[in-house]
Amino acid sequence: MEKKEIKIRSYDGQIDRIRIDDLERRCAVGLSKNTFLFTDTLGDPICRIRHSPLYNMLVAEADNELVGVIQGSIKTVTIDCSIQDRASVGYILGLRVSPLHRRKGIGSTLVRTMEDWFIANNAEFAYMATEKDNEASVKLFINKHGFVKFRKPAILVNPVGNHTLHISSKVEILKLKTEQAECLYRRFMASTEFFPHDIDRILTNKLSLGTWVAYPRGESWSTAFEPDRHLPSSWAMVSIWNSVELFKLRVGKASTSCLMSAKSLKLVEKILPCLRLPIIPDFIHPFGFYFMFGMYGEGLRSHILLRSLCRFVHNLATQCKDCKVIVTEVGAGDILRSHIPHSRLLSFPEDLWCIKALKKDRASTFFELTRAPSLKSLFVDPREV
Repeated sequence: MEKKEIKIRSYDGQIDRIRIDDLERRCAVGLSKNTFLFTDTLGDPICRIRHSPLYNMLVAEADNELVGVIQGSIKTVTIDCSIQDRASVGYILGLRVSPLHRRKGIGSTLVRTMEDWFIANNAEFAYMATEKDNEASVKLFINKHGFVKFRKPAILVNPVGNHTLHISSKVEILKLKTEQAECLYRRFMASTEFFPHDIDRILTNKLSLGTWVAYPRGESWSTAFEPDRHLPSSWAMVSIWNSVELFKLRVGKASTSCLMSAKSLKLVEKILPCLRLPIIPDFIHPFGFYFMFGMYGEGLRSHILLRSLCRFVHNLATQCKDCKVIVTEVGAGDILRSHIPHSRLLSFPEDLWCIKALKKDRASTFFELTRAPSLKSLFVDPREV
């Protein structure tokens, strides 16, 4: 059989949008043998990269048939925390190849072409994230493209119930003005690994619901915040990204027993909320999530205040009909991790980030990055979720 010529080009919304939606359905992520996770981009295939400073989507065609896609974005982040060294990094995501066209080098061609685009736009590193058990993805990026395992953050998922959670009367929660939030992030998290230096663009984005701080009631937090102003003895903060407006998820082909369990527990939860049974979100219908990012705290009671903030976010999510879970991603050694409410059933305790140097003059930095132990804190950009 004659081998089809593969053509790689940039995404064209007018001719590719419907075809990419079809490809996504054919490449649905398998959660188990009988269960798959479908992504509905709400008619916008580039919704996951559209809010990045610089982005691109490439498609692969064979005889005018769309057989693969890949997405990439570029931003400036902190990479060497000790000296707050900045670097331009390219993020690879959304690699899909039609099941009937796999093992033909299409995925590799898409990755190489995206790397070329990164280099042409002065990116110094490329990185990607995948499940640690995704052997095909790990082999492609590490064995064929020279990526190196880098960090293993945890994805924590907490279901949203039908009732609000109690927040202690000893805790004060305040929504910050955008400029106050930016000032706090630059003051306390600028040295955090992968901190985005356009944090102001993230905080002013329409998908950012805001930034909140929690501190002990009786202490004060000046609304006229100044960079060097005295802060409460203990405090914590979190920002919320509204992914519900970007895309929806749906579980398909679930087993009958799984669906019946979900329906039954949801019914019991509505009738007898005082039973405190584990919450099973309504995954039968399309759903979205809130993403918590930029979590930080100081003081002896910061962990207690963070838990109050997580409860606040949960209560906020109950007001959004389609928000069924709250998601966050934290570094493997982050001390706040154990204080963030999450479901072990729904969470992923070990994600995998891989990285590659694109420029020779960054070889020494790359060596230090990949040899250094996993740091406590890691800033996960909500635009890349």
